[in-house]
Amino acid sequence: MDYIAVLLPSLVVGLLFWFAMKSIFNADKAERQAEARAQAEADAQAAADAQRAAGNDSPEPPAESDK
Repeated sequence: MDYIAVLLPSLVVGLLFWFAMKSIFNADKAERQAEARAQAEADAQAAADAQRAAGNDSPEPPAESDK
């Protein structure tokens, strides 16, 4: 019984640390995914704006011919 009383506080603190780190890493992962989506949308918008500025108003890329 003495072993449990000695080890229990360390185990509880270790579990709290593990949950805190897990939540921090999950939040970072979600933030990176959101940033990647925002960057992809910005790149797509910039490409569409450049295409319109070049005089090609069609939203679809030109079809490739079969070789």
